[in-house]
Amino acid sequence: MPILFYLWIAFALNYIDRQMVYSMLPALERDLAFSPVALAWVGTVFLWSYTPALPLAGLLADRYKRNRLILWSLLLWSAATIGCGLSQSPAGFLFWRVIMGLTEALYYPTAMALIASHYPEAKRSRALGIHQSAQFAGGVIGGWYGGWAADHTGWRSAFLIAGAAGLLYSPWLKRGLPDSPPPASSSTEAASPWALAKSTPFLLLAATFASYCSIQWIFFAWFPTYLQDRFHLSMTDSGWASTLFVQTAFIVGILLGAYLADRTQARLLVTAGGAFFCAPFSYFAFSAESLQLSLTCATSFGFFAGGLSANAFAGAFDLVDPRLRGLAAGILNMCGGFAAGGMILIAGMLRKTIGFAPLLFVAMVTTMLLATLLAFFATRAKLIPCSPAAEPSRV
Repeated sequence: MPILFYLWIAFALNYIDRQMVYSMLPALERDLAFSPVALAWVGTVFLWSYTPALPLAGLLADRYKRNRLILWSLLLWSAATIGCGLSQSPAGFLFWRVIMGLTEALYYPTAMALIASHYPEAKRSRALGIHQSAQFAGGVIGGWYGGWAADHTGWRSAFLIAGAAGLLYSPWLKRGLPDSPPPASSSTEAASPWALAKSTPFLLLAATFASYCSIQWIFFAWFPTYLQDRFHLSMTDSGWASTLFVQTAFIVGILLGAYLADRTQARLLVTAGGAFFCAPFSYFAFSAESLQLSLTCATSFGFFAGGLSANAFAGAFDLVDPRLRGLAAGILNMCGGFAAGGMILIAGMLRKTIGFAPLLFVAMVTTMLLATLLAFFATRAKLIPCSPAAEPSRV
């Protein structure tokens, strides 16, 4: 089987473990005496531990065997998931969320660099997009399972079972991944990480991605709670409704956006278009007067956001030296993580006063402006990769 199959399952488990908590926040509030502010920190401590670790994880991915780094990441985050299920206090639960963030950080830049090195440029968006679809499949499963478990079997069992599933999968993952030394290990000349800081298109892509992620993670973290508060859904129903439509549309958007980008080789333009068109629907989803309209807007958001998700990292890899792909993926994801963590915290603190819609309006305007700049630069400027180095691709 191709490595994409094994990595897809690992990434889906990654998102099940991190995402299911957002459908069980009322249960944590009840059973562990979480305060409203402490609940807001559930998402933020994860992202603010996950995010700073990403560049270091990317550097490791550019220097050490990627298959081993991915396996260790799976083992460690699965153990941290079990730790969440055994927690007896808000402090203990937040501690294990921090550990989960640190250990999951090792996976993403490593897996993205590994996939990029195994698929030729003509298929790269599709390969990375298929892998990215696991994020949203895992989000659907995690969103539903977390709410269902909180209502029926208890939130602790959800974490224990999910963590055990990752441990049981690790031997299969080890068998399925080839020995994967990074390009830097066979290069006599090191690529300078500062080349990324000098690349205007890469920096603009990072800013656009960060603004988009501040919107995306409001959906991941707070859309179930919004549906519970606004339309009086149960945790099971809100977990299902808040993930099924959005994440399914994400997957469709990813596949179509990846195919379009590979055919046209206009990955940055597809990324900019996805950001520009998804942003307004995020605002309308959190300000709609009916459940049906809210879910329709959320679905539209997911579809256009899928085009961005399929191509943001593939577009970055078009701009950077192959020996810096892990670092580039780590920095890009770090920018998104900082923005997302801040927005989750701010939204949690203000949801009882001004609500979600005003925050999303600001994020919408910012994202649309940055996307316009990215599209303008991609069409008018000559995009020159940073210190290109040849690297054969394999399928």
